[in-house]
Amino acid sequence: MGLGALKTAWQRQTLHFSHASPSRTSKYQSLIFDNRGMGASAKPTLRYTTTEMAHDTIDLLNTIGWTSPRQLHIIGVSMGGMIAQELALLIPSRVASLILVSTAARLENTVGFIENLRQRINLFIPKEINTQLTEIKTRLFSQEFLDTPDEDGGFPTNGDRFAAQELSKRMDKEGFTRKGFVLQAVAAGWHHKSAAQLRKLADEVGRERICVMHGTEDRMITYHHAEVLKRELGEGIRFERFDGRGHVLTWEEREAFNRVVEEMVEKGEKLDG
Repeated sequence: MGLGALKTAWQRQTLHFSHASPSRTSKYQSLIFDNRGMGASAKPTLRYTTTEMAHDTIDLLNTIGWTSPRQLHIIGVSMGGMIAQELALLIPSRVASLILVSTAARLENTVGFIENLRQRINLFIPKEINTQLTEIKTRLFSQEFLDTPDEDGGFPTNGDRFAAQELSKRMDKEGFTRKGFVLQAVAAGWHHKSAAQLRKLADEVGRERICVMHGTEDRMITYHHAEVLKRELGEGIRFERFDGRGHVLTWEEREAFNRVVEEMVEKGEKLDG
């Protein structure tokens, strides 16, 4: 999952692929975890990189015994998508399918130098909590989604539900720390995969196993970055564009998102006979 997110951000997918359906429970096994710096994972004080975070993932996979060829269906969102790229480069023969969501090969300035500088500085300026929540939700979600009534009825709108969840996360002073957030931000900000590296990734994993998904109204990692991934991974990958949607497709477009995941998993399994 992405910068500052906890493994609970996958709740809508774990519900779909496990708790909500006995048939899917017997078909899928899911592994979700907190990246270093967040939640229940360690928060060492050193420079974080997406490469090192991929090695963290490999250590975890090896520990639980998921080591067979073409066994892994990897989904990475935002910073998690950056880690997924590193993972696919490190262990391509173990990847059955790779889904890169709302992510980038490298962050490019698409809003102008002054605005980009302002956004980066604002990450580290202390603000009143309501201001923080308003800023983060408008960068993560489309306004249409934020204004839509909460389907479970517990909150007036989706935006209110997100604000409550984010506030609850930030009240966990051990799981969510400023240090962990800043160190993750460094890893995401310095992530860089060249066109040659992406070609190598696609060649070794197999383009038919790769899917890129992005919303056109993503204000966290702009849609331009998806077009770069599409071009540099090369012809043959699956590309899903979500018009009018923001950064968090796992929530905004959860039914379509879950359907794409199911289709990519099925395809990956069939490619292996």
